[in-house]
Amino acid sequence: MPLGTDYAGQDCAVARALEVVGERWTLLVVRDLFYGIRRYSELQKHIGLPPATLTDRLNHLVEHGVVDRIPGQGARDEYVLTPKGETLWPVISGLAQWGNENYVRPERRMVYMHRQDGASLDAQGACTQCGAIPVASDVVIRKPEREGMTDPVALALKEPHRLLEPLRT
Repeated sequence: MPLGTDYAGQDCAVARALEVVGERWTLLVVRDLFYGIRRYSELQKHIGLPPATLTDRLNHLVEHGVVDRIPGQGARDEYVLTPKGETLWPVISGLAQWGNENYVRPERRMVYMHRQDGASLDAQGACTQCGAIPVASDVVIRKPEREGMTDPVALALKEPHRLLEPLRT
């Protein structure tokens, strides 16, 4: 018997949130939108999910007001997080920091820095210099370079990049 797609009968904020962002791949789409990836084709290549699944996830996020579809260059639409979507930053940051601490070798970890002072962020997302917990637009990220890296997004993120700014690969 297949699993249901909602949490009927669950009067719980976590269950309600999971109905919007809990399907497989959805948080990776949100993560990439924070990175500044806006084009469908780049999202699809970077995450590596089937086009029908990406279309479904993006439409679902648009329907729930987490993502906006905006006109891009040429005839192609682009996708950006709405203010509601941007409030997911603590969730993405927390998962990333938890994953870094528990599953990613130190030399391969994404580096998160506070834009105002350039200091790193700790495991709780706080600036190690001033103690502030920056909003996404005040976070700069950088992916450590490694031998044989060919992913265009990873290559673009070798240089410090402010979250939510368009990332062109």
